[in-house]
Amino acid sequence: MYEVIFNTHDVVLLMTAYQCILFALLLLTIKREHYIRNVFLAFFLLQQAAIPLDILISFGEEFRHIAIEWSPNLFYVFGFGYWLEGPLLLWYTRSLIYKDYRLKFTDVIYLLPFILYVGYQLIFYYSLDVSDKKTIQEQYDLALAPQVMNYVTLFREIFRVALGIICLVEIKRYTQHIRTNFSDIDKIDLTWLKILVIGFLVIRFWAVLVAAMIILAIGFGISTDFETMGLLGNYTTFLLVSVLIFFGLGHSSVFEGLEQKNNNEPEPIKDEQEPESQKDKIKPELIEQISRYMDAEKPYLTPALTLEKLAGQLKIQPRLLSNIINRHFDCNFFEFINSYRVEEAKRMLADNRYSDKTMLDIMLDVGFNSKATFNTLFKKKAGMTPSEYRRAVQPAAV
Repeated sequence: MYEVIFNTHDVVLLMTAYQCILFALLLLTIKREHYIRNVFLAFFLLQQAAIPLDILISFGEEFRHIAIEWSPNLFYVFGFGYWLEGPLLLWYTRSLIYKDYRLKFTDVIYLLPFILYVGYQLIFYYSLDVSDKKTIQEQYDLALAPQVMNYVTLFREIFRVALGIICLVEIKRYTQHIRTNFSDIDKIDLTWLKILVIGFLVIRFWAVLVAAMIILAIGFGISTDFETMGLLGNYTTFLLVSVLIFFGLGHSSVFEGLEQKNNNEPEPIKDEQEPESQKDKIKPELIEQISRYMDAEKPYLTPALTLEKLAGQLKIQPRLLSNIINRHFDCNFFEFINSYRVEEAKRMLADNRYSDKTMLDIMLDVGFNSKATFNTLFKKKAGMTPSEYRRAVQPAAV
């Protein structure tokens, strides 16, 4: 990285920045649906483009000389991106998993490190004369730089890791939420988001290690190869960005098929209509009402059945219904509904009247939308696959 302009390491950094800028612009100008989440992702990509540019200017031998001659004000500008990565990734994650997500005033707390760092640079660097800035950059040496900045860098990487962990917590919480409120979760695909969050979290753990190695090498004289470690981090980032952009960008369908509201569905009763003292009590008549309704009306045959829709049909509160399902039936909503679907499938498979129906027909008739989910849940409950079950109960039909 210290030899010639446009060496291999420089090209990797430039390609990373180019990819991020290109697709950020595409998100902002072409992809109009889900605009808020696209804005968060676009700014996250622009921030990702700023980091390799900062590395080029700060540590690329030729790029550093060019920046000094052109304008010493270029130094640290792109470095602000480091402090924005965590908040932007968190906001994008929340916008993807929470419908109609909007920033709140409390979200400013995630920008405090960025604000403090900007303030520090404005006071101690950008307020200087151009000649003084040039002198600082021409004489810059990592080994001679203020040691406190190495600890600031370590804090920066730990901060990014912390927000990445918060993103994982949000995803885990949402995964639990959808299994509690939706019976059909096959169209809710969090794979791309998980790769994004986990991928950058791994890279930021690596950056923490590099920052610690710099402190050990410069502050304590312990020999570490932090330069090679840093280069490996740059290459890994380039590969991750390439994979995310070319194989996954725009394909996450978190709410596909679940946002539509049927105006004919009855509205669930609001929680405040039930006295607080009664909320945790499960009345036997409610259990009987739910079981009778499930057997008689078979609402589970509707693929996109949700907790709110079923609560509206039963005219009880969603929270109370969820509480009854969890405590009395000892399962979540997803398991509760699909257990009825499996039983319905077993009944149809055992009935000679449906012997001409294919397995796909039966799967769709009982409310499943995914063959994989149907087979997995059926085998879990019946101890065999649907095909095996049909052969067992209708040997003459085979």
